[in-house]
Amino acid sequence: MKVEFFKHNITSVDRKALEKTLKGLFLTTGREVAEFEKKLATYLGAPYIIGVTSATAGLHLALEALGVGKGDEVITTPMTFVASANAIIHAGAKPVFIDVEPDTGNLDPSGIEKAITRKTKAILPVSLYGQLPDMRAIKKTARRHKLKVIEDNAHALEARRDGYAAGEMADAAAFSFYATKNITCGEGGAISVHSRSLAGKLIKTRLHGITRDAAKRHGGGKFTYYDMDRMGWKYNMFNIQAALLINQIDRIERNLKLRQKVWGWYMKELGNVEGVEFPAIRPGSRSALHLFTIQVARKKRDKILNALVEKGIGVSLHFKPAHLMSYYRKNFGFKKGDFPNAEAIGARVITLPFYPTLKKAEVKYVAESLLDILHKA
Repeated sequence: MKVEFFKHNITSVDRKALEKTLKGLFLTTGREVAEFEKKLATYLGAPYIIGVTSATAGLHLALEALGVGKGDEVITTPMTFVASANAIIHAGAKPVFIDVEPDTGNLDPSGIEKAITRKTKAILPVSLYGQLPDMRAIKKTARRHKLKVIEDNAHALEARRDGYAAGEMADAAAFSFYATKNITCGEGGAISVHSRSLAGKLIKTRLHGITRDAAKRHGGGKFTYYDMDRMGWKYNMFNIQAALLINQIDRIERNLKLRQKVWGWYMKELGNVEGVEFPAIRPGSRSALHLFTIQVARKKRDKILNALVEKGIGVSLHFKPAHLMSYYRKNFGFKKGDFPNAEAIGARVITLPFYPTLKKAEVKYVAESLLDILHKA
């Protein structure tokens, strides 16, 4: 049996929406993007949503718009995809890593205080695997030190914790619609914010800093000029992306229930297996269940990974800690031992196939294959 690591959930409804857009005039930012932004804002309960080309672009724009720049420091986690820290560097600032909670893998709020310096401008927590970190604790520290908070919610569109939604406790939050995400357009992202002025700034900076996008410059019955009143980037979401996403928003909760079912199948098969551990989900937390990860003995991990691949099972690794990447070692002097909790997770983690359409028989095959490999390892 072959079990893919991921399968998207693009349906005939999404294809029809895309076809309609392709028959229209505007393929770039326009009506479909506006519709998507309004619909996602309603789902998240966010006052403003700005569609962008990726969560990475969203983080970069948000950091700059909130005043983070050259000479500043931003506290973040090493237990994440490198994009989180890369965005800080693109904004001209320095990422300052602190260790994570050993059981969840999320940024440990107790480590923030001692990492704050006169140069600290913001905190950038990441919602690992779909679970929000303790944003109340993070926000409390941020307020005390007058720091901005930017959430990396690439994994956590559906997440809730202690009564608040993803992005609700932050000055800005970035979401991802990459190929493997819970809703996808191949590549894409969004920023949620609470401030009207910040939203206006982001709408401009996502498109070179100009005052009118193409849709607003055309079709009004007369020629209109545009101005560029600030430096910006080419990060605007376009209608083709939005067309694929609009109807997926309607299926978010239904697909989350399917993910919960598949999660349950895995836990029934593997939940009591000796030598297999799982990231904790905190009480009062609803995880978006983006990824299903396990942790095994670090000395056996790579052997197990390769054996699963040989059995036709798609697997991945989330994540090798960012501070151990060659770029960060070379340019910032990080080394093994700097963040032991993140390193322990990174050395033991395996990501198994996980998506709403995964069949029970496929889960059983993955579990049985893993048990067989563990027995022989």
